[in-house]
Amino acid sequence: MLFQSERINLRKMTGEDVDVYHTWRNDVEVMRTTSPSMDVFTWDDTNGFVNQVILHASSSKSYMIVDSQTNRPIGITSLIQIDLKNRNAECIIDIGEKEYWGKGYGGEALKLLLDYAFLEMNLHRVSLRVFSFNEKAIKLYEKLGFKQEGISRQFLFREGKWHDLVHMGILQQEYIS
Repeated sequence: MLFQSERINLRKMTGEDVDVYHTWRNDVEVMRTTSPSMDVFTWDDTNGFVNQVILHASSSKSYMIVDSQTNRPIGITSLIQIDLKNRNAECIIDIGEKEYWGKGYGGEALKLLLDYAFLEMNLHRVSLRVFSFNEKAIKLYEKLGFKQEGISRQFLFREGKWHDLVHMGILQQEYIS
């Protein structure tokens, strides 16, 4: 276990997490708000992605979000495109278990990840990207201190309409204060 709050732990993702990650990665409801492509992946695709990209990338760190009471993985959060020279990274979060949606687990996990990014890794800036229709996520990010930095207009065609991609970021001094 790497980081913990009262309700959740973040632990490094391992090869043993492929099955649960594969389930989330192929759930249309889960991927609707986070993935630009709604592709269906084979288990071998997911296993290759986890073992080659997630576990062995020098520029990313991925953590399973685990319910402290049940030890059940409920989601994943990552720092990707880590640039130590310029002290910045992008963050990603997915709550894969739908019964945990809307109950504050994503905010807790992201706060733990930002604590690590800013207080342990001493990053200067963390960014993220979010689809404009994901209003709950945007409100959460703003509550944590993220600021909108730009928009990629009509980036995503989903459910018969074009949607923007919102770019957000937070600086270390904004997070700490």
